[in-house]
This record gives sequence, structure tokens and C-alpha cells, in this order.
Amino acid sequence: MKKTFYSNGKLLLTAEYLVLDGAKALALPTKFGQNLIVEKTDNQEIKWKSHDADESVWFEDIIPFSAIISNTPFEKESVKNTLITILRSAYQLNPNTIINSEGYTVSTQLDFPKKWGLGTSSTLINNIAQWFNINAFTLLKNSFGGSGYDIACAQNDCPILYHLEQGKPIVEKVKFKPAFSENLYFVYLNQKQNSKNAIASYKEKKNNLEDTKKIINQLTEIVLNAKDENTFAQALENHEKELSSILETKTVKESLFPDFNGTIKSLGAWGGDFVMVISKENPSSYFIDKGFETIIPYSEMIL
Repeated sequence: MKKTFYSNGKLLLTAEYLVLDGAKALALPTKFGQNLIVEKTDNQEIKWKSHDADESVWFEDIIPFSAIISNTPFEKESVKNTLITILRSAYQLNPNTIINSEGYTVSTQLDFPKKWGLGTSSTLINNIAQWFNINAFTLLKNSFGGSGYDIACAQNDCPILYHLEQGKPIVEKVKFKPAFSENLYFVYLNQKQNSKNAIASYKEKKNNLEDTKKIINQLTEIVLNAKDENTFAQALENHEKELSSILETKTVKESLFPDFNGTIKSLGAWGGDFVMVISKENPSSYFIDKGFETIIPYSEMIL
């Protein structure tokens, strides 16, 4: 008997990096996600196969139950070792899924190209948590780390406000469908950003952030409640300036698109993945001319 689990992808509109330190973030689940299909088999092992959006196999291997139950640390990072680490953490939270089974065949399928960075890891972790019947936020903390906003997006079919309170995730469902959403686009920057590296860089540079967190929280509220495009755009531009100062890095508009007539907002880790573009005219020709060919309207991206 097959069991199928599904999780939504994510985009982080405000409070990137600062969400790790308790700032309030506006996060948007995407229409793209990942499923996980589990079938019982035998041989005390998991036959694992992961498919990209074009159905090509990007990872395939056999994982013995003994590797999951073991506590032996890994000497090097690899896709297989990362997967085993997640499965070990899941096993420790609920051993029955492994102990009471003869084996499994597992298949995953992404709705979006893996390189897009919409949550290949977070959707996997949330799917595994559903399979093992455990808390996905705990599994994230014990395996991959991070703020958990992406897990909240995986679990919700509407925009959310997200923050950490004494280390615990607080999720608030919100109504967010700007009247000017036809002027909002998402552009892929042709490179996937390594979230772990970006977070490590942030931690090296951050100082006392209490005042900055207050500013970011205020900007998040303005973005969430903006009734007109100008207010929305100005808040996002101010947000970019705040983060630019903290990270000591040029904004993506300054570094890549200084001549663009509109607002460009980094999403999640700076320097890769997607940006949000606010433009009264369809900006596709501008970005295509510069070599950025993936431009997705708001209505086609966000749940």
C-alpha cells in the first residue's frame, strides 16, 4: 500500500537572516512543492530515488536500516550522508517506523527545478516528518538547522507571519494578496544560494540587532498591510537598505540591475535563488536581455 505525502515550497519576503534572531517574517508558500511516496518492501533497507521537476533522477541509493540506527558520525558531506542524518534524527524521534518494518521503497518528486531553491530540503524534512509521524520543526532542529519558516510554509496553504519566541516557532496565517499583484514578478538569478554558508556569513557580521529587529518588524507590518504599490515598494526598498548595512553587501539591484526602473527585493539568502520585482510594465524583456530567463508572475508562483 502506497502512502503519499506533500509539502509546499517557500519564499521569504521579509526578515531574511534576522528571522533567526526572532524578527517577524512574512513568508509565502508556493504553488510548487515536493511529494514523497512510500511503499513497504523487505531486506531491512530503504531503496531511495529522488526526481527533479523534469522527472530525471538526481539521487538514487540503497540505505540499510543499520546505517539509520547507527550513531557512527560521517567523515564527509554527501547527499546520501545528509539524507541518513535526517532519517537518523527521525528514527530517534519515532523508532517504530524503522523497527516495525521489513523495508521501504521511497520516491520523491519535485514540482520545481531543484536549482531554484524553493525548498528541496525543507519539503523533504516536512514529508519525512509526516511519514514518521513526528514534529517537523523538531526534526529540522535536530538535523539540518535553520529558523523553521520554510517548514511553516511547507505546512500551510496561505501566506504566514513567522517568528521564533524563546526558540519556539510561532505561525500566524494572514491574508496577503496585494491589489497590485499583477505588477509583482519573481526572477531566478541563475544560481542556487547555499543557505548554510549565507547564515554562517550573517552570524559573523551581526552585532546588537535589537533596534534593527524593531525596524524590520515595522517594515514587515507595512508590507503586509500596504494598500498601494508605492507604500509596498518603499517598505521593501527600506528593508533592502537595512540588510545591506548589516551584511555589508550591496543590494541585488545595486550590484546586478542598477538601471532597472522598478523595485527589486532579495528573497531569503542574498546572492542567489529568486528576487521579487515590482514593475508597472512586464519586465521580462529587460531580464532576458541580461541573461535571466526565468520570470514568473505572482499569480503563478504563490498559493
